[in-house]
Amino acid sequence: MALPDVFAVLSNPVRRRVLELLLTRPYTVNDLVDEFRLNRPAVSEHLQVLRTARLVRDERRGRERYYHIEPARLQEVNEWLKPFELYWRKRLQSLERTLDEEKP
Repeated sequence: MALPDVFAVLSNPVRRRVLELLLTRPYTVNDLVDEFRLNRPAVSEHLQVLRTARLVRDERRGRERYYHIEPARLQEVNEWLKPFELYWRKRLQSLERTLDEEKP
């Protein structure tokens, strides 16, 4: 079974925010329901998409499932963004040189 396109998964702002939150600590579905003011089925659906894309994993602790970020798959996004980072770095350096030249 092929993995979903990571860019398509990350196109949703709720899923991006879930990943941002999971950077700080594991969350349960109920934690995320409180965070987003969405109903439980909606949050569960977003988590399922993230889990299928292997961007999160769940860990069962008693009656609760805790969700953790799985950042390895984000490397694909990082690789795609690198040329843009270099582009903007060069542009900012050029601007800095121009501003330095204009100083009296």
